[in-house]
Amino acid sequence: MITSWTDFDYVKKKWLKDPAFQKAYEELAFEYKIALELIHARSKSGLTQEELAQKMGTTQSVIARLESGKTLPSLKTLYKYAQATGGHVHLHIR
Repeated sequence: MITSWTDFDYVKKKWLKDPAFQKAYEELAFEYKIALELIHARSKSGLTQEELAQKMGTTQSVIARLESGKTLPSLKTLYKYAQATGGHVHLHIR
C-alpha cells in the first residue's frame, strides 16, 4: 500500500520502466496534472470537498470527479474553483 508521496514516487519510477505503462501515463498526464493542481489548491485552502462544493454552488461528487483527473474542467469551472480556494488561474501557451 502506498502511504506517502515518497512511496508513490518510487512506485511511479518503477512502473514508468514498463513501455505500456509509460505510454498510458503520458496520454493521461495532462488530465492528472490538472487534477493534482486542483487537489493542492483545495488542500492549501484547508477546505474539504464538501465545503468547496458549497462555495462553488455544486455537489461534493462534482468536486470528486474534477479531482479524479478523469474529466477536464472547463475554464469557467477552473476560475470558480480557484476563486473558491483563494487562488488564481494562470494559463500559458508555448
